[in-house]
Amino acid sequence: MDNRDMFALPLDAAALLQAYDAQGVHRTGHLADAENADWLVDLATQLGADARLESFSMDRIEPADCYVEIASQRIAGTPVFDGAFTSPAGVEGVLGATVGLETLGPTAIYQPTYEAYRQSRNCTALVTVTKGGSPGLAVFNAERFLQPYDLPNLLVPSEYEAQLAAAAQQGARVRVVCDARRVPSRPSNVVATVAGSDPDVPAVVVMTPRSGWWHCASERGGGIVCWLSALAAVLRHRAAATVTFLASTGHELGHVGLHDFMQRRPHLTTTATWLHFGANLGARDSVLTLQSPQDDLRRLGCDALEAVGGPHPALSPPATVPNGESRDIHRAGGRYLTFVGSNTLFHLPSDRYPDAVDIPAVGRIAAAAARVAAAMAGA
Repeated sequence: MDNRDMFALPLDAAALLQAYDAQGVHRTGHLADAENADWLVDLATQLGADARLESFSMDRIEPADCYVEIASQRIAGTPVFDGAFTSPAGVEGVLGATVGLETLGPTAIYQPTYEAYRQSRNCTALVTVTKGGSPGLAVFNAERFLQPYDLPNLLVPSEYEAQLAAAAQQGARVRVVCDARRVPSRPSNVVATVAGSDPDVPAVVVMTPRSGWWHCASERGGGIVCWLSALAAVLRHRAAATVTFLASTGHELGHVGLHDFMQRRPHLTTTATWLHFGANLGARDSVLTLQSPQDDLRRLGCDALEAVGGPHPALSPPATVPNGESRDIHRAGGRYLTFVGSNTLFHLPSDRYPDAVDIPAVGRIAAAAARVAAAMAGA
């Protein structure tokens, strides 16, 4: 048997991505989120894993009317989910003065200047034009979902950048409406544990987020394929380590799903080796990056990718603090390896199957993911 065949995904990557996209908008606590959780449990069970749902309580956000009104025109948008909300009447002010106006991309939330912007002291509200890699409404993650900012912040599509900038120059008076409700919900993580043969071997956790703002075909789809590929490989090869597989919800809401998982298993933060499949794996024209402070894990990832024919990854400096779920592991001094890509459709509604994904690239990265997971588990 060809050595590559030993790590082949026993499922059709294209069919998985198509099915994930077809589930709908994957926001935490909504219908597609629940459908996706059941789907992953079924797929993991078919592979032979003991998979289950772990539910937790949170309030999901349900936006109502959300817009900025200039004269008689209403520009629709969506509120950031870690900010304040308004009544249906909204709040009024001068655009560019008492109503703040900025043009920012979805990764601006990780910049030091973002905190000051969100706490603009002389403003009654903020209007943020979202500037992604392509036109549209690139929604921002709610990093402070559980401890929200005091100001309402309306996100509007990039197409309105010039119009809003001109209105601010003229000192236009505007009304900002960010009307939303908090609804009690019970979202779920998907968890599967594969018992190892040697209890003295350190545990492994393989994780990927499964939720996001839109259909997220390329943002989250590739990570899900890698997660299933890694699960199949660990099940196929007798592993020494016990491996816990986590497909988490709540990614876009400050990683609340991961936090629930870790609160139940705090010892894993620093005692386990973590394999994280982050965003945009196999997105069209994506640049793959490996992140880890540990040289041996970086080499493991590079060797696995070389064995399957690439892609050749970039390497983040070891001290780089990740933006995604492995951030908490990094800050605690734990061992982890993260696969993450780039994506011009990041956080945009146009991130859809099939145009947003590179199926052969997804397949190669998933094959490498299987090798890495098996090696980490001592298979």
